[in-house]
Amino acid sequence: MTLRGIFALLTLLFFLPDIAFSMHIIGGEITYECLGDAPNNSKRYRFIMKIYRDCLGSGADYDNPAEMAIYRGTPGGTVFTTVQNFKVSNPIITNLVPVPPECIAQIPNVCVQQAIYTFERVLPVLADESYFIVYQRCCRNLTISNLINPGDVGATYAMELTAAAQSVCNDSPVFKNFPPIIICKDFFLDFDHSATDSDGDQLVYDFVAPLQGGGPLLQPPALTSCEGAKPTPPCAPPFENVIFAPPYSLANPMGGNPVVDINSVTGLITGTPNTQGQFVVGVRVREFRNGVLLSELRRDFQFNVADCEPTVLANIETDSFKIVGAKKFAIKSCGENTVEFQNLSVDQSKITSWEWRFDLQNGNIFSETQNWNATVPFPDTGFYTGLLILNPNSECGDTAFISVDIFPKVTASFAYDYDTCIAGPVIFTDQSFGDGTIDRWDWRFGVPGGQSTEQDPEYQYPIPGDHPIRLRVTDENICSDDTIQVIEWFPVPPLIIIEPSSYLGCAPALIFFDNLSTPIDDSYDIVWSFGDGTTLEDTISPTHLYTEPGAYDVSVAITSPIGCFTSANFPNLIRVEPSPIADFECDPDTLLTNFNNTVHFIDKSIDAAHWNWQLDRFKTTIEQSPTFTFPDTGLVKVRLIVTHAEGCKDSMIKYLDIRPVVLWHMPNAFTPNGDGLNDGFLGKGFLEGATNYNMTIWNRWGELVFETTNPDEEWNGRAQNTGGMSPAGIYVYLVTFTGPRGEPFEFRGFATLVK
Repeated sequence: MTLRGIFALLTLLFFLPDIAFSMHIIGGEITYECLGDAPNNSKRYRFIMKIYRDCLGSGADYDNPAEMAIYRGTPGGTVFTTVQNFKVSNPIITNLVPVPPECIAQIPNVCVQQAIYTFERVLPVLADESYFIVYQRCCRNLTISNLINPGDVGATYAMELTAAAQSVCNDSPVFKNFPPIIICKDFFLDFDHSATDSDGDQLVYDFVAPLQGGGPLLQPPALTSCEGAKPTPPCAPPFENVIFAPPYSLANPMGGNPVVDINSVTGLITGTPNTQGQFVVGVRVREFRNGVLLSELRRDFQFNVADCEPTVLANIETDSFKIVGAKKFAIKSCGENTVEFQNLSVDQSKITSWEWRFDLQNGNIFSETQNWNATVPFPDTGFYTGLLILNPNSECGDTAFISVDIFPKVTASFAYDYDTCIAGPVIFTDQSFGDGTIDRWDWRFGVPGGQSTEQDPEYQYPIPGDHPIRLRVTDENICSDDTIQVIEWFPVPPLIIIEPSSYLGCAPALIFFDNLSTPIDDSYDIVWSFGDGTTLEDTISPTHLYTEPGAYDVSVAITSPIGCFTSANFPNLIRVEPSPIADFECDPDTLLTNFNNTVHFIDKSIDAAHWNWQLDRFKTTIEQSPTFTFPDTGLVKVRLIVTHAEGCKDSMIKYLDIRPVVLWHMPNAFTPNGDGLNDGFLGKGFLEGATNYNMTIWNRWGELVFETTNPDEEWNGRAQNTGGMSPAGIYVYLVTFTGPRGEPFEFRGFATLVK
């Protein structure tokens, strides 16, 4: 919609406050009573118009006054004359309380109001014309399901007073019951929509199309237009029918299974609506006397079909069942002709009677009305049908439709064969049987991943153990059976495999023997012999320490839990070579400083043929007893690797601390006379690695005469080295600094200035 269109719509809504929110009309009808003769060949009539509205939301209130009109003309004609236009005020308005169907737990929130307009008129008796009393109003609810553009469709409520009815001062029929406000989807509808007639005339019922009138919603009212939302006055006949949205029609306004229909004689509306929604339905009652049509009473009304939640539901359970449709159960029994049905229906407090009913064929019927559950002895295999009926012949009831298949029994069975001591595959043979053809096998061999769908499989077990074998067989009828057998599978390995397969190393040798033989587990008796006089039992993969050089045989003996035995010997599997012992001394090994940093390393190793010295990051050498001067201070790592003549190695590591040392001394006098000898006051020494140096000099009055943070800057006798020469005498000095490893140093003394 364009901006101009939106503005026009908003403007129209502003000027039509009574119409903009009037999508509320849901039904109505007009009846009349003949009160007797009046002067000038006239009769007095009382007319009663009932209008129904949806009072939820923001729908418009009832018209007060209601604009009405009376026309005269020939029935079926196209030209009608206005008799009078008039207004009817002060309707009697009441709320209609919805009566929910029986056994419904919850119904939707609805609100319906009824307005009754009553007025009297004196009308001359016409010889061959009818009077038409008319009221028109927009609009119906937007949510109506069976109309096209329902929000733009209004309603016409009209009563035809025929010439025949005028002549005999007839009263119109009057509907006995108000239509049900709520109808439950998938519940059988049985509503008495009949009318009564005070004159005892013949009444004939049918569905008719409701009449249009008033609308669309946003059409401005016009004094002479039938297009307005509130035609003023209402327009004359003929009136147009509403247009049904497919698949709905005049004869099928609500659908359903069976289709919702009305009985022409009784006025009963029956059927089972199966679509949730709102449906406008028109009902007509034609009144005949001696075959002459006296009047037609029309009512249209909005039926609300809701998805109700019933409290009585038929439900059953058996060992094997599936629901195949709404309240339909397919039951299967394999090998058992007597089937127990358990009644799981709800709500039991509302279930007063029930019947289990099964056709056992050949004219035999099983019926159970006393016991809540039923045990049914079916005569043979085959297909049977049955019902569970709750509260028979009651609206508060339900029915479960049951089909039963009785199949022959299938029995699972199998045999197996294997060599108990040789770790080969197990051969399984299916021996299952039954009257039905077995076409599926599900083998589970008792270990993760061990399964097969073959009929006669072979399976090689990866691990020993007491393995539970389960076979499930299924026949063509989907009947199945399980059987379980436990197989003792404890063979010995066909080949004993260990790692290492050979070993050459140095004493002491700690060796892990990894037993790769299969199948074995902790239940096997395993004996190890390591060739050095020691044995070990009950360990699959041991660790053993060889302390002496030599060649060793290793043997393994394995006995399974059922007595199967195997063994293997591995000659000269382990060779252990002698190892040297690394050892050395340092001279000196303490009091090392940057002034004393040369170390002589003295080899003390045993059975060493080769030496490899790693002197921290500074040097490597193959000398037996080297000497080395360390170029830096700090903690240094010295490692000696020695090699036996057979190739075995050993190593030793020592750490030496080479401490940084600072040296400093101060003079006690100086002669700043410019002769180039002892002209400045300055300390001497070695300060490598020192930090935070500070020297201050004070005169005898406590005045600071010189300060420096540079250890190479001397005092020349002048104030801060730039002022006038200080007088001869004694001065106090203080020198502080921090050593390489954070230690504090302080020097105090007297400086004598001599001229």
